[in-house]
Amino acid sequence: MTNALTAAAAGFGTGLSLIVAIGAQNAFVLRQGIRRDAVLAVVGICVLSDAVLIALGVGGVGAVVVAYPQALTAVGLIGGAFLLCYGALAARRVLKPGGALQTEGETALSRRRAVLTCLALTWLNPHVYLDTVFLLGSIAAHRGPLRWTFGLGAALASLCWFAALGFGARALGRFLARPAAWRILDGLVAATMITLGGLLVARA
Repeated sequence: MTNALTAAAAGFGTGLSLIVAIGAQNAFVLRQGIRRDAVLAVVGICVLSDAVLIALGVGGVGAVVVAYPQALTAVGLIGGAFLLCYGALAARRVLKPGGALQTEGETALSRRRAVLTCLALTWLNPHVYLDTVFLLGSIAAHRGPLRWTFGLGAALASLCWFAALGFGARALGRFLARPAAWRILDGLVAATMITLGGLLVARA
C-alpha cells in the first residue's frame, strides 16, 4: 500500500509539474473560465485527452520496456535529457519572464468554436505528446508493476489542475495576471524537472 501511494504521489507531482507550465492550452482554459464560456466542455476535453495520452504512454513505453529490458537505459537517458532541457527552459523563464497572461479585451467564443479550438490546442500540440506519451511514459516505466498507479496519479493531477483553472478562474485569474505568479510556478517546474531528469540519467 505504501509503495502504491508513493507511486501515485510521484505521478501526481510529475504530472502537475508538466501541466502547470504556461502554454496555449492553459491560457485558453483560463480565458474560458474567466468568461464562464463552455467551461465544462473545455475542462472535460483537456482531462479526458490527458488521460488517454497518459494511458498510451504508460502502456506503450511500459510494454516496450517489459519486452526489451535494454530499452530502459535508452529511455532513461533520452527522457532524462529532455527533462533537464525542459527544466532549463523553465528556469530561463524565471530569470526572463514573458509577462502576465492577458485575458482582457477578447470576445467570447461560441461553444462549438471553443470545443474545436480546445481540441486543436490539445491534439495538434507536439509538446502534449512529448509530455504525456513519451515523458510520463518513460518515467512510469521505471516504476515497473506500479507504472499504472503512477499514471493514475498523473491523470488525477490533470483533473485537479484543469478543474481548478477552469472553474476557479475568477480567483486564479487575478493571481495569474501577475508576472511574479508565473515566475513562482516556473521556478517550481524547473526544480522538479531538473531533479527528475538528473535521477533518470543517474539510474540509466
